[in-house]
Amino acid sequence: MATVSPARDERDRRDDAGIVAASLDDPEAFGELFRRHGPRIHAYVRRRLGPVLADDVVSETFAIAFRQRARFDGRAAFGAWLWGIASNLIARHHRQETRMYRAFARTGVDPAEDGVAERAAERATAAALGPRMAKALASLTVKERGPLLLLAWGEMSYPEIAAALDLPLGTVKARIHRARKKLRKVLPEEKNDG
Repeated sequence: MATVSPARDERDRRDDAGIVAASLDDPEAFGELFRRHGPRIHAYVRRRLGPVLADDVVSETFAIAFRQRARFDGRAAFGAWLWGIASNLIARHHRQETRMYRAFARTGVDPAEDGVAERAAERATAAALGPRMAKALASLTVKERGPLLLLAWGEMSYPEIAAALDLPLGTVKARIHRARKKLRKVLPEEKNDG
């Protein structure tokens, strides 16, 4: 049976801000933040930009956070600060993201999929809506697409999105509303027979 080192056990009990502060003296402590936030951010970036760029963008996100950790003031949650960095890096790749959605719309093959089977119902729905959804997402502006996908794929709340993007909550709500309105025009209404 593996034992947890006392230092690791202490890091596990600290909040994110405490780990950031500790990492100023003990840089290895920052690794705990990657363990906590890395998988979720990676899944989101992968979904936005595809598998080719995901590793690089996530690595760059954490490298920037590490280099700038002394500037983290704790006014917002560390996770929101980190998601903000990732969102800014994703925005730099918006042309790649748009190309990916357009390719998906043309071919029906999702470039972000890695071939691992997911639940059959989800895949059937994605297969039916996928190309139209990709075309619709490609038609959104970067300012509309970012908040909408943080909500849908990043599973973030409106206040978390506002903090991550450093925008007023009302602006986030308005952008998501506009994006949803555009998507409704392009995508068919979901019929509920039950």
